[in-house]
Amino acid sequence: MKFVHTFLKTAIAGILSTAALLGSLNAYADHKADHKNQQNQLTFDESSFSCLAKMTPVRGFFVDNLLPNKLKDTVAIAEQGKGTYPAGSVVQLVPSEVMIKHPKGTNPTTNDWEFIELAVSSEGNKFTARGFDDVKNKFGGNCLDCHKKAKPEFDLICETGHGCDPIPITRPMIDVIQKTDPRCKDKPPLNADELAILKQLKAMLGGA
Repeated sequence: MKFVHTFLKTAIAGILSTAALLGSLNAYADHKADHKNQQNQLTFDESSFSCLAKMTPVRGFFVDNLLPNKLKDTVAIAEQGKGTYPAGSVVQLVPSEVMIKHPKGTNPTTNDWEFIELAVSSEGNKFTARGFDDVKNKFGGNCLDCHKKAKPEFDLICETGHGCDPIPITRPMIDVIQKTDPRCKDKPPLNADELAILKQLKAMLGGA
């Protein structure tokens, strides 16, 4: 009987010791995961975005990557026209609207894309809105509501034929907006038609 009692006591002590060890290992794993997530988080501010002309043009929009030596990966997906963009990717159609790809798992609802609205000027940028599923553009539309309609293979990127709703400005208007990015020092001159479009755009945006 004494032997059984001793055996049970030893077994219970072993179980408790194992449980404590497993708890420590789990806590260590959680700590490593949190540390890894912190390391993987993107760090950027208003100064991280510059003139569109300094980015890489692809089919009428522009791409970049905030992470060192990762631009080629972003450009490869953009030029391919489909696929999942790597973390750090920056996609812009116009100066004031930015999409940034965060590390996988940051926000599954938006495929890890963050939407940013900027007020741009010759002095630089100011964040006016940023987030994942609740950011609205200059026309009052929710960014995600439009981009989530893109077919899965396009990773929420909207181009003609991707499934997104059409935007309320024409391609010539987009070209003028891109050419007149106020952050660019050497802006190309506008012809008469483009000047007329610029006037129309200012009227649409309330003289902005």
